[in-house]
Amino acid sequence: MSKENMADNNGSKEQIVDVRSLVEAISTDDSYAPVYQVESLCMRCGENGITRFLLTLIPNFRKILLSAFECPHCGERNNEVQFAGELQQWGCCYRLAIPANHHEMLNRQVVKSESATIKIPELDFEIPPEAQRGTLSTVEGVLLRAADELQCLQEERKKVDAQTAQAIDQFLLKLRACATGESSFTFILDDPAGNSFIENPFAPASDPALLTKFYERTPEQQASLGYLVDSSQLRGTHDGASNEEASGASDQVRRESHGSIGAAAGHRAIAQSNSAEIAESLFRYTAPEEVMTFPSTCGTCTSKCETRMFVTNIPYFQEVIVMASTCDACGYRNSELKPGGRIPEKGKRITLHVKHGNDLSRDVIKSDTASVKVPDLDLELGSGTLGGLVTTVEGLITKISESLERVHGFTFGDSLDEHKRSKWKDFTEKLNKLLSLGDPWTLILDDALANSFIAPVTDDLKDDHQLTFEEYERSWEQNEELGLNDIDTSSADAAYGSASSGVKE
Repeated sequence: MSKENMADNNGSKEQIVDVRSLVEAISTDDSYAPVYQVESLCMRCGENGITRFLLTLIPNFRKILLSAFECPHCGERNNEVQFAGELQQWGCCYRLAIPANHHEMLNRQVVKSESATIKIPELDFEIPPEAQRGTLSTVEGVLLRAADELQCLQEERKKVDAQTAQAIDQFLLKLRACATGESSFTFILDDPAGNSFIENPFAPASDPALLTKFYERTPEQQASLGYLVDSSQLRGTHDGASNEEASGASDQVRRESHGSIGAAAGHRAIAQSNSAEIAESLFRYTAPEEVMTFPSTCGTCTSKCETRMFVTNIPYFQEVIVMASTCDACGYRNSELKPGGRIPEKGKRITLHVKHGNDLSRDVIKSDTASVKVPDLDLELGSGTLGGLVTTVEGLITKISESLERVHGFTFGDSLDEHKRSKWKDFTEKLNKLLSLGDPWTLILDDALANSFIAPVTDDLKDDHQLTFEEYERSWEQNEELGLNDIDTSSADAAYGSASSGVKE
């Protein structure tokens, strides 16, 4: 990384500041974003080299820390990108299918954070997080770097284990064939922190070759990212817990009657969320009959906090569970909406024709399994995108706009060609135009688990002619993705049947 490349955006002369450590560099508050440098050890020759750091904010994407090391003694160079901001709410998994002789797909930009894993199932090949640190590269660049790192120690391996070295040589031929586009393969990027990304050149339209999924982190993944996780939540320890421990944990759940704490206190218990609009829209239908409070751990500062939960029934929809947590130590707030009751037998597709201003104020409940479509813009967001939301039609469009800018905004730099730049600007203008209601448009929520909802504006659902609900049979692929094909309830049904017969006797 040269000094010319690290000059600030205003064209002023580069400012280099000597620091003693990385912590001192990133903790310094300077609006001019100077380049910090620290003397560090070269791992190749053992002499001291210089590492330069630049803390910068990529517009509409993330705050990142760029580091570049150079040794004047042996010429060793390397660079790295780290994310200086917060972890995302969801983990992400990108799956890119690359056919043979499609060289343009190898040029897609890849943002890999330090917690991401890269896999190629066809080669049974995996790059763990510690093997390649955070990088900003392309699909071809990631594979070639992995091949070069495997190749660099081949001469030493041949002296120690010739058979293993020969097997690696054969594997390198296959890996380089993928990197040069001679072979078809699948490129999987899985990041529990949610800070990785694979470019979609067709954005905002969907890419048939790229499958994106967002998921909740497991306790093991939370622990690997530095969160404080109770040992009972980890696999293997929970199964061995005694019945006394389970009953003791259940005793910690405190139930409070809604009548005993009053309506104002009930509102305070649930309104500790990311937005007051969530609580207001839910209380517009019904107040909770019972608020339950149980202890939990803050995911930001690991302090003890409380999570409040209540069950409510939304007319024309179903029973839902609202959970809200707030931390008095650091001020972190989080809210979550879960469906109640059994899994519906059919999926549901909700279509809203937006024509008037009051349509933008309709309440929307979008579950994390719902996809969002706006046919007028050829816009489609897959299931899991944005997570679960309780908002309005206007709020949903605003969230979509912010999400697209956050995910794709890092490509808006100087290297973006004018065609793509004008394409993005036109799409953003069209997306904002939806809220001005210059022309009628259509919003579609497709939820395989039927856990999403758009509120009618009439007392009777049948009188709202702009809103339609359509049920459909889920495909085998949808049931497989949701894990429903492997559910076996025969033992539970038998136990329930025996218990019922015992009661009758």
